[in-house]
Amino acid sequence: MSALSFIIAGMLAAAMPFLLAALGELVAERSGVLNLGIEGMMALGAVVAFIVVRQSGGHAMGFVAAGLASAALSLVFAWLALAVRANQVAAGLAIGILGQGLSALFGKRYESLTVPGLPKLSVPGLSDLPLVGGLFSQDAVVWLGLLATLAIWATLRFSKLGLVIRAVGENPHAARALGYNVIGIRYGAVAFGGLMAGFAGAYAATVYTPLWAEGMIAGRGWIALALVVFATWMTGRVVFGAVLFGAVSLSQLAAQAGGVALNSQLLASLPYIVTILVLGAISANKRLLKINGVASLGEPFGR
Repeated sequence: MSALSFIIAGMLAAAMPFLLAALGELVAERSGVLNLGIEGMMALGAVVAFIVVRQSGGHAMGFVAAGLASAALSLVFAWLALAVRANQVAAGLAIGILGQGLSALFGKRYESLTVPGLPKLSVPGLSDLPLVGGLFSQDAVVWLGLLATLAIWATLRFSKLGLVIRAVGENPHAARALGYNVIGIRYGAVAFGGLMAGFAGAYAATVYTPLWAEGMIAGRGWIALALVVFATWMTGRVVFGAVLFGAVSLSQLAAQAGGVALNSQLLASLPYIVTILVLGAISANKRLLKINGVASLGEPFGR
């Protein structure tokens, strides 16, 4: 029961880096742009946030700086993909490598240093419940992340802005014929994706694991990319996939602490194996892929 309580209490925090990055990528892909540089943008956001928090002690300033740095890097990718019309896959990979290289360069002096984390904010009454009470005691970023998830879902589903973003992703030429600035909208969507990737990296480096180590993002950006596709571009499924990955990640830690007689490398790989299997089964629904797929994803747009 204690292990189960540990998993329930920590799964939202463990899911937050994946969720924030995946939500930003969801918006970018809905506009028709495939950004494979999320890993590097998260790494850059992580080191910028860590340096700012280390120097100033302010998490809010660290998150803002991380978001702006990653958004700036995403705009470099957007310029290559939208203005120069370079291949989006190649451009995204190049920008991702650049972001990881910059994070290693900037973070060299801060290796193994730590920063203070954030306190928990508990929901009165609910946080005292047996077994599930820890679910209602989270840091401020988790609560804000959940609110952001609802806001992004509502925007994409019900607002005119969301309709325009989806129209640009489905048929950019028709959207342009209606008077919409396709390139401008895609620039904005990519910048938002970079902003969210920066927030995700900042959370990983200054809240969830408040220390800096080169390579600490450790594939989270790639998992976020996979979540968007496996979730068939549906916000609810992105949330489910991120929470699932967070829960399984904590499960392998609980198993190791409990002395489960399995190879440590196998236990460490369990989150990836379980998440891929479950989300792969979900995405096998061809009807959902056809309905929710983005028709112009990855395709260059020109007059």
